[in-house]
Amino acid sequence: MSETCFFTLVKSVEEEWNARLLIESLRAFGGQWSHCPVWVFLPDPASVSRTYADLEDIHLVPLAVEDELSHYFFASKVAACARAEEMAGRGVRSLVWLSPQCFIVNPPVLFDLIPSCDAAFRPVHVKNVGSLAAEPLDDFWKGVYRAVGVDDVPFTVESFVDSQVLRPYLNTHAFSINPARGVLRTWLECFKTMVSDREFQAGPGRDEGHQIFLHQAIVSTLVAKLLDWERIRVLPPEYSYPLHFHQRVPQTRRPQTLNSLVCPVYEETFRYPDTLNGIEVDEPLESWLLKRAPTASAC
Repeated sequence: MSETCFFTLVKSVEEEWNARLLIESLRAFGGQWSHCPVWVFLPDPASVSRTYADLEDIHLVPLAVEDELSHYFFASKVAACARAEEMAGRGVRSLVWLSPQCFIVNPPVLFDLIPSCDAAFRPVHVKNVGSLAAEPLDDFWKGVYRAVGVDDVPFTVESFVDSQVLRPYLNTHAFSINPARGVLRTWLECFKTMVSDREFQAGPGRDEGHQIFLHQAIVSTLVAKLLDWERIRVLPPEYSYPLHFHQRVPQTRRPQTLNSLVCPVYEETFRYPDTLNGIEVDEPLESWLLKRAPTASAC
């Protein structure tokens, strides 16, 4: 088995097309990682109409999501991550999650954790429900910290778009982790605990925003607790660059071209050139995207 394995999640026909673009981009622009296996997790295999049979080393994996979680935001993502960690075994050293709304435009060198790292993450794009490092924990983060088993975390990150200094709050569009550390299975257990905590759900977790980002708050805190901070690689902005926030990114932080990125991320369905939000794209990437973009309208 390859020491690096990629995985994603497909819940609909729309996401299936996005995932196809992701996989084809990895095969085209991934360099030495272009032939790594890709696991595609399917909570509802019957809803997927296309196949990936013409693509190399793609494995479709049915995914069971427990009934008590199935209604909750991003439950299938957390379940897929836990299942991938379980499947990885000892052979995989770098387990790379990619949202289907990601794609690869240059070799993803920094997802390879060997030999000095146990994880590689980007900070969040914007503060959102994040906890400002200079302020006390609010009730939402107190609940998360209590569930994870920490009082506070002495590390900080800076959100990319709005430059807020936060307690660890990590973007989860794309990340790499050492499956031997067991973070992702612990994530699922903590997520279950917090989703079933009626007092928390009726209190600080009752609004949609906190429900949407609960999964992200939990894994951010677990990473800070379970891993040595010195062995967590903070990825540069070329990874998980937010195309959907491009017009909000300060001018000094904007890329010159799409070609200079590694793993951009977007929202909804990819449509060329609208999804790029004004970023220029050079050859050969422009022709590659143009060749695939017309099929997006069929999603």
